[in-house]
Amino acid sequence: MAEQPTINWTEAGEERSAAWQSEAGLAPPRRVVIGDDTLTADAAYRLACEGTAILWRGDFQNARQLLQAMARRVERKPRKSAARDATVVSPAEAFHRHRLAQSQRARTLAMLLLPFDADYGLPLRRAPDVRQACSEAYGPGKHAFVASLRELLGLIGAHEWRKKGVAIPVLGERIHPHYGVFAPIRGEYLKLVATAPLPAATLAFDIGTGTGVLAAILARRGVKRIVATDQDPRALACAQENLARLGLLGQVAVVQQDLFPPGRAPLVVCNPPWVPASPSSPIEHAIFDHESRMLQGFLTGLADHLEPAGEGWLILSDLAEHLGLRSRPELLAMIAAAGLTVMERLDIRPDHPKVGDKSDPLHAARAAETTSLWRLAAA
Repeated sequence: MAEQPTINWTEAGEERSAAWQSEAGLAPPRRVVIGDDTLTADAAYRLACEGTAILWRGDFQNARQLLQAMARRVERKPRKSAARDATVVSPAEAFHRHRLAQSQRARTLAMLLLPFDADYGLPLRRAPDVRQACSEAYGPGKHAFVASLRELLGLIGAHEWRKKGVAIPVLGERIHPHYGVFAPIRGEYLKLVATAPLPAATLAFDIGTGTGVLAAILARRGVKRIVATDQDPRALACAQENLARLGLLGQVAVVQQDLFPPGRAPLVVCNPPWVPASPSSPIEHAIFDHESRMLQGFLTGLADHLEPAGEGWLILSDLAEHLGLRSRPELLAMIAAAGLTVMERLDIRPDHPKVGDKSDPLHAARAAETTSLWRLAAA
């Protein structure tokens, strides 16, 4: 294993260092200064924009307020020339600009750092107990380290989601996502899996199970045995926990596998990441499918894992098509090249809040989006 990177700084005239932790995969900042309650938001924002990180030694709640003030400064739109305002960009260009802006915002706000003890305690005034949230994301504590406040807030938010869960109406239950595992907060594709005609109720493979929600839906629909695969240890632990909570481990086996388990099944289901773009951090792999790796892998291997008269269910949004990142003819060509035929396509329109958010830079694509369940068979 690669050694954990370290972060270095000078404090009270002494050279100091600590392990650096970043789930986003950010390199440790090269320049670090000490900050406390006397630091103004303007000064903090200026330092962050210059690439200088601030290791916080003041009150924790003041650090949160400072981060909020820095975020407001990031979100202030710079003045643009009339010529640029008039420029018409393609959907793909709009998408890439949006991702670049998000990346720049994340890097700027990640410059406010916190010290952590080896047991994940925060040696700051008015600091909350974040040990459970950190343990869920990082595993058992080993040594003191430094991480960004923004990352910690993400861990705390994930911990709250894990505690309360996500309501799944088609199950009548809640699914509890773990940190770094895609949460099934969009319900339209779940309705498709809950209502599509089953080719058989003997066996199904759930490829890339994530939280285990699709395996749970199939089990509740009466499929007697389901093999749910994933290669991410976090997803495997999450699916195992959810299926145990629902009392479904007697029907579902959760196994570590890249795509398909051995053998064939009358039903093979896959909900790959919908957008063929490069993840900018490890936890984005559930959202972005670099060069359509998972989609291509599922389609290419599907025929060899279907029983005679079996079906593959591909759950896929056409958002990438509206963003100009993949065309419908390209998708159909991928299906045909894999020796598959389309039996039927079941469509549903999403109803999540961003569909109606006209301030969203990707609003036009989201407003036109359709989610589909493609019923595929070997040609």
